[in-house]
Amino acid sequence: MTTIDTATATAITVELPAPFDERWSRLPGIQVEGRRITINPAEYFFRFESHTWLVADWELVKSQLLDVDETAESAVEQLALDFIKVHAGPTSDAAQVLSTAFEVYAYLFRDEHLAGLGLPQINAEHLRMLLEAATLMALNKVELDGHISNVGPCWFFPAATSVVFDLDDETGGMLDEVYHGGWFNEHRRIESIKAHAALGGRLVHGCQSVPDQSGGVVAPYGASMANFRDDLAKFKAGWIEQVYAHHVSDPTA
Repeated sequence: MTTIDTATATAITVELPAPFDERWSRLPGIQVEGRRITINPAEYFFRFESHTWLVADWELVKSQLLDVDETAESAVEQLALDFIKVHAGPTSDAAQVLSTAFEVYAYLFRDEHLAGLGLPQINAEHLRMLLEAATLMALNKVELDGHISNVGPCWFFPAATSVVFDLDDETGGMLDEVYHGGWFNEHRRIESIKAHAALGGRLVHGCQSVPDQSGGVVAPYGASMANFRDDLAKFKAGWIEQVYAHHVSDPTA
């Protein structure tokens, strides 16, 4: 079901450190002009019920968390949770969320990881695509009770990147593998847990075995994963079709 709180769904505008691909404007409700992104929530989101997010200062994450190692007494998840409890706070400024997310994913999808991905076809340009899509995904949201309150087109990662970047299914699937790769690479998983503290939670993958368009979201620690799974199953198929409907048949025309 599409739910948009139009009473408070004002335009979101942000200027990021690097320009985004202007083909993001193919999707409804988003306009990209270099580093400036404008989002009309009423057109962009499938569901937009919540207008607050939990964030922490990225510079603080870098200086006080990224280089801290877990111990036999304190797992990395506990380190991240303790940091969030002390340093994260709510914001209704979506631009702040996007700016923070850009820093998080510029760190997680940096070029030095290319050699260790096990996917020689993936290059720096693909990492840029991941950075852009993941930044926009930060506006998605799940509540503590597991209810998914915000859903934008980037939730369906392969569909959105296919439309925006003219990717074939194979390349889109490989990008999804890199996005989900923190599952399988322990070093990247630990990096991800620490970095996502800046976005107030941990990255939870909707896909449960292979990439299947279920995407992911930064969920708060303690969120009900059973309810999250059930809610995701209700809306996924219909909204994926709506994203693919914006595919450009001849990008060169």
